[in-house]
Amino acid sequence: MNADEQQPKRTAPINVGVIEDHPLYRDAVARVLTEAPDIELGAVADSVARFAVQEQPPGSVVVLDLKLRGVQDAAAVLEVGQMGHKVLVVSAHAEQPEVLGAMQAGAKGFLSKDVDGDELLRAIRTIAEDNAYVSPTLAGMIIQDSEDRHAGPKIVLSEREKQVLRLVAAGERDVDVAEILNISVRTVRSYLDRIRDKTGERRRAGFVRVAIREGLLR
Repeated sequence: MNADEQQPKRTAPINVGVIEDHPLYRDAVARVLTEAPDIELGAVADSVARFAVQEQPPGSVVVLDLKLRGVQDAAAVLEVGQMGHKVLVVSAHAEQPEVLGAMQAGAKGFLSKDVDGDELLRAIRTIAEDNAYVSPTLAGMIIQDSEDRHAGPKIVLSEREKQVLRLVAAGERDVDVAEILNISVRTVRSYLDRIRDKTGERRRAGFVRVAIREGLLR
């Protein structure tokens, strides 16, 4: 029995969008979705910005790559989620930082790009029903991260550090943060150094995870 036969009949098709910048993979995913009888393929784009200008109905499942031009990684998950969509990340980068960052940003599921079409459809159908789709390996990562975070010391950031962190996590460049807060770029970078020291995070994706964890991105 194939994946289509195992699924219950729906009264309406599942609206699905795709954000993927690799042309061949994007076309392959679109073909799988088009051939599924219970799925209606909507907006297909190579970046979050180009997806945003298309009329994809809120509540759709969006298949999202992480490494995109412009907004990417956890910030991309957050932005697509804020459009009212359910995000299914499908990425070649399925290491712990990427998985945890995406899930903490609100992704409903995470798949590696080596999955077959049946599992992709299974994940989409599961997420469409407001359930999460997480493999045992990814579930282990999430559980371990949750245990580590509850066991560790609480991060204490000053109000200015929180402002800088929130803006950087939202995708603003150092120069933009300086302009918004009316401080120098050197001062912004000084705050970022302090944030790195306090959080142990060195990359922007890590800043997004901390910002979400601290409730700075809602």
